[in-house]
Amino acid sequence: MVYQDGGRAPLQLFNEKVLCGLGRGLAATGELPAEGVGMALANLARFKSLVTAMGAKSVEVVATAAVRDARNGAAFVTDIARRTGFRARILSGADEARLSALGVVSGIPDAFGVMGDLGGGSLELVEVEGGKLGRHATLPLGPLRLMELSDGNLRRGRAIVERHLANLTWLRHLKGRSFYAVGGAWRMLARILMDHQHYPLHIIHNYRVSASDAKLFLERFEKLGREDLKKLPYVSRRRGDTLPWAALVMNRLFEIAPPRHLIFSAFGLREGCLFDQLSAREQAQDPLIAGCMATAQEGRFASSTEELFAFIAPLTRNALPPARLVRAACLLSDIAWTDHPDYRAEHGFHRVLTLPLVGVDHAGRAFLAVAIAARYGGDVHGDLVDTARALLEPAALRAAQVVGLALRLGFTLSGGAPGVLADCGLRLHDDAVVLTLPASGSVVIGDAVLRRLDALARGLGFAPQIVCDEAVAAAE
Repeated sequence: MVYQDGGRAPLQLFNEKVLCGLGRGLAATGELPAEGVGMALANLARFKSLVTAMGAKSVEVVATAAVRDARNGAAFVTDIARRTGFRARILSGADEARLSALGVVSGIPDAFGVMGDLGGGSLELVEVEGGKLGRHATLPLGPLRLMELSDGNLRRGRAIVERHLANLTWLRHLKGRSFYAVGGAWRMLARILMDHQHYPLHIIHNYRVSASDAKLFLERFEKLGREDLKKLPYVSRRRGDTLPWAALVMNRLFEIAPPRHLIFSAFGLREGCLFDQLSAREQAQDPLIAGCMATAQEGRFASSTEELFAFIAPLTRNALPPARLVRAACLLSDIAWTDHPDYRAEHGFHRVLTLPLVGVDHAGRAFLAVAIAARYGGDVHGDLVDTARALLEPAALRAAQVVGLALRLGFTLSGGAPGVLADCGLRLHDDAVVLTLPASGSVVIGDAVLRRLDALARGLGFAPQIVCDEAVAAAE
C-alpha cells in the first residue's frame, strides 16, 4: 500500500495484494512453507521496484503471526533484507493487536467495544473506547491455522475456538457494545452480506449490521459447501477455502459475547502503523474534516469555507445535523465546479457519496451527498438520491436539503469571493428565514439571490425576509 502522505487522513495512491499463504502448514511443520516464502520474496522484490520508482519517502515492512511463530521466520526476514533491502519488523502479538486497534480508532474515532483482527494465523482482540485501548489478546485462531489444528473438521474447529475464547472473561463486556471487524476474510464476508441484504452502498468501511442479522447470516454461511462457495461473487479459490472458518470464529465470538452491532473497518494494521507515527496533536484531529480539507483544495474558493460555515451555521444550531457534518459539507461545497452545469448535482452527489473519507458512517456520507446535490440545484425528492434516501431518516434528509440550499444561497450571494459573507447574516426569526445585508450597500442582491432565498425558506417551511443590519439592530 502506497499513501500520498502519512497525515490524519491518509490517501491511498496504490494498492496491490498477494495471498502467499505463509501460515499454511505451520501448525504441522512449525515452518513457513517453501512455496509461500518463494511467492512472498518474489512479490516483495516487485514492491521494492515500485516504491523506488514512486519515490516513497519512507517504507515500513512488518511481519505478523506466521513469521513470528515459525522456526524459520527469522531466516525469512534475513532473506527479505538480502533480496530487497527491506528491514522487516516482526511484530509481537501485543504490538500487532495494538497497531490493528489504532488503525480502527484512526478511521472510527468514537469506536466503543471490541476490535477483532482476523489474519491467516491469528486473531487479535482489543477493547476500544473513545480512542483509548484496553485489554487485549492474541489467539491462534486464524483460518489457516484453525483448519490445520482441527484437521479441516468444522465441529472440532468450533470446540477449539470456544476453548480459547472461554478464558477471556473480559469479552463479556462486549455485550451491548459494537464489534469492529478487521481482516481480509471478514471484509470478504461483508461484501457477501451486502449482496445478501441488497445494501445500497458498497463501501465496507463503517458498514454496520445488527448483531442479530449478522448471526443469522453467519450460521447459514458456516453450512455452505465448496460448490456453494464457488458461486459467490468476489470470492477467489484461496479466499473461499478460509471463509467458512472466518464465519465460524465470528459466530462463536458472538455467542460468548453478543454485541449490539457488527461494524466493519477498512482500516487496520497498516493504517495503525501510520497513525502510530503521528504526534498527539495530529492524532486528535478529526479525520473527516482533515479528509474534506484535502479535497477542498480542488475548489475555487477554499479560502471562503469558514465564512460559508459561519453564514449557514445559525440555521442548523438547533437542528439535526452535527456541526462537523455541516462543516464538512461546506468544505465539499465546490467539489463539482469543473463539471458541466447540467451534471454538477449528479456528479457531486455520487462523488461525495463514494469519497475515500473516514470518521463518518454511511448515514453521514448520505447526508453530505444530499447536501451537495441540493447545493447544485438537484432534485432531492427524485431518483438522483435514491441510494442516500435508503440510508437516511426523513428528518435527516430534510436537514441535508436545507444545508444544501443554504450553501447554494451563500455561493450565489457572494460569488465565492472572500469577505462578502462575513458582512452578511442568515438566521431564523419567528416564521421567517432572515437574510441580513450590510447597511452600507456593499452587497447588492438580484433575482438569483431572491430565488435562492425563497427556495431555502420553502425548504424550511418559513417565509423569506431581507433586512439591513441597522434594521435588525433597531428591532432588537
